[in-house]
Amino acid sequence: MPIRFLRFAAVVSLFAAFAFPADRVAAQGRSSQALAQARDRMVDQEVIAAGVSDPRVIKSMRMTPRHLFVSTEQIPYAYYDMSLPIGAHQTISPPVIVAYMTQELDPLPTDKVLEIGTGSGYQAAILSPLVKDVYSIEIIESLGRHAAQTLKQLKYKNIHTKIGDGYLGWPDEAPFDKIIVTCSPDKVPQPLVDQLKEGGRMVIPVGERYQQVLYLYKKQGGKLIKEALKPTLFVPMTGTAATVREDKPDPLHPHLVNGGFEQITGTSGEPTGWYYIRQMKVVTAADAPEGKNYVTFSNAIAGRGCRALQGFAIDGREVHELEVSCMAKGKDIRRAPQPGLEAEVMIVFYDANRAIAGTTFLDPEPFRGTFDWQRKSQRLHVPGSAREAIMNIGLVGATGELSLDDVRMGVAPEVASPRK
Repeated sequence: MPIRFLRFAAVVSLFAAFAFPADRVAAQGRSSQALAQARDRMVDQEVIAAGVSDPRVIKSMRMTPRHLFVSTEQIPYAYYDMSLPIGAHQTISPPVIVAYMTQELDPLPTDKVLEIGTGSGYQAAILSPLVKDVYSIEIIESLGRHAAQTLKQLKYKNIHTKIGDGYLGWPDEAPFDKIIVTCSPDKVPQPLVDQLKEGGRMVIPVGERYQQVLYLYKKQGGKLIKEALKPTLFVPMTGTAATVREDKPDPLHPHLVNGGFEQITGTSGEPTGWYYIRQMKVVTAADAPEGKNYVTFSNAIAGRGCRALQGFAIDGREVHELEVSCMAKGKDIRRAPQPGLEAEVMIVFYDANRAIAGTTFLDPEPFRGTFDWQRKSQRLHVPGSAREAIMNIGLVGATGELSLDDVRMGVAPEVASPRK
């Protein structure tokens, strides 16, 4: 079996690194005890490690059975820090970003909260023990019905659900003390501004389809005062938000944003365009190969997630190959505990249903050992079914230090007949 296929198979099952062994849960019949242990491990190793410190939020993350908000086949991966497909081209958000957004919302026991999601119901469930009432709008009808049924079966009595256009909010139940949105418009919808109480808070991802920023808004004097939190990526808000969206992704000209790491978002210290960052720091130094900054990934625990991601649109029917390159420097990089967790620059492709269509790697062999700055470059094949992709850079699950700069990607010129 080719090594690249082995690495691809490992990426599919281990992309988020170790939160718990999926086969162990399966072997124990997915018992309540095993799932609770997996959930605690996720909270300890991912949520708290990522900086979430609110004890009420942490308690809710420990109590809420995320595995009941995903499909049966996804249960083994429910307590990885990763998004998972839930059908209808939608995903459930990674646990760390759910916890982080909830903390930034600053939920109070007296709050009336509007929550707008794509269809899992998980965010509403996390909020339930933290506030007085949650009014949850699911924007996808089939998923909304399933989410409402799940929440009812789990007896979340203070969650009120409906299916509708998230852009329009819930005017009959307004105003709200807090609003939290887990799908992305390109601008804050005016109805949501109108439905937020004076002094209220809103947490919402805003921006282009693949380049978004998570913002905290506070309503003062009838206007929103915004604070940029960190780069992020959410599925797009549908309905009116999709109709009025001004930016449109260009799948025929895929490219990276901020591959030199010169731009920083808000006060997060994180480079613009890159998200779900783990164990990475931006370094400003005279020896940066390009510009003033580069990034360094550091990991001392084998298997622990150590990465940064960036998404982009791509149409594999028209774009057959990509040219990818970067400057890389390594220090004592050691083998990861399992294939698929190695230090790499990789691209994971997804089809129109957001199922994995393939994975490619910048280097035939993962980064290893100690080496000074050197350029790595490669032409990478694009699967014909690809409609979007995510670039994953970092140690992933290997140990040591990996520094990267001047990460580039573009369409490779044709050198053979077009794909039929």
